[in-house]
Amino acid sequence: DNRQIEEGYLFAAVAGERVDGHTFIPSAFEKGAICALSEQKLENPSGPYLLVENTLQALKDAAEAYRKTLTLPVVAITGSVGKTSTKEMISSILSQKYSVLKTPGNLNNEIGLPLTVFQIDTSHEVAVLELGMNHFGEMHRLSKIARPDYCVFTNIRDVHLEFLGTRDGVFKAKSELLDFAAPDVKIFINGDDDKLIALKDRAVTFGLHSDDRIWADQIENLGLDGVRCCIHTPSGDITPVIPLPGNHMVYNACAGTSVGLALGLTLEEISHGIEALKAIAGRGHVIHASHYTLLDDCYNAGPDSMKGALDTLNYALTRKVAVLGDMGELGTNSEALHASVGTHMADLHIDLLVTIGVKSRAIHEAAKQAAPQTECIHYETKADFLAAAPQILKEQDAILLK
Repeated sequence: DNRQIEEGYLFAAVAGERVDGHTFIPSAFEKGAICALSEQKLENPSGPYLLVENTLQALKDAAEAYRKTLTLPVVAITGSVGKTSTKEMISSILSQKYSVLKTPGNLNNEIGLPLTVFQIDTSHEVAVLELGMNHFGEMHRLSKIARPDYCVFTNIRDVHLEFLGTRDGVFKAKSELLDFAAPDVKIFINGDDDKLIALKDRAVTFGLHSDDRIWADQIENLGLDGVRCCIHTPSGDITPVIPLPGNHMVYNACAGTSVGLALGLTLEEISHGIEALKAIAGRGHVIHASHYTLLDDCYNAGPDSMKGALDTLNYALTRKVAVLGDMGELGTNSEALHASVGTHMADLHIDLLVTIGVKSRAIHEAAKQAAPQTECIHYETKADFLAAAPQILKEQDAILLK
């Protein structure tokens, strides 16, 4: 992004669908770039450049080469749901002992990962990298760059089915993370996931059952203020308060505890790291506004994460409003998977369900049948909803945006 160029930067000109980065090479040099990567031969360039066949591939090759020079441990996290929140949890825990470089935001793809790797310097003692994909082969290429020493798998869910077909396909694609892992890689899996269990013999398991190596019970929901639990480990137990809402955060805390122990942290350090966790925008971020409480979980959505967000909203103490949009990349099962979200509301006490978009109508119709206790309103567009919002929302509502 040429808008982020500073003195001493390398500018990689990527030709996108709408914007060609090559047009910004002159302005990048004006802002202090010392070199550019270009797929085009430049006439009268205002600075040195490397002519490459494919800018993105050159960027990945450079990141791979740089990674090979690094000796610090690299933790890589993947899975269908919860990658970013797990990355934040692990980073918060490890930062109690180490200087941690973590993936900024969700820069987890074939552009974001190289940019993250380039940020690692001699001040860092551990790197925590988030890796995401939606096609076969992508994770293989990301693994080649990251070359992880520790691999964390959060879960395998019904996401990206348009490209991966089935959950078995999702598992196969995610497992490519191990292709370039260290020979003595340590693997951590959600032991309660029926697909990930295929890795059980090679992995440390975490979850909510006593046969997991790291497991939690005594889960106490604190509404939108978080959740308390007891985490059992071979070294003893801890009872932290996770400051973000939702039972799914307990899995993240167990994953973080597993990695923390592997990297030599004490249980006290791990507990402090869990309780120091900070929210990030769009990922279960609770915003206490003047008229409403917003549960901002709008970055992305799949069937399981949407159901989990509804479960979290259900713990709110005031009137509960869910505002849900369409879910993408669900393939031929899209309508049924949308409907499953509406059916999930049968045992919840959501006061108002607002659905927006074409695909989400299936949520609306299923909820009307399964959850008669919930008022259901459907809008075709966000503009329609925003026009109606002053009439349908009430003071002090707790509002989920997903």
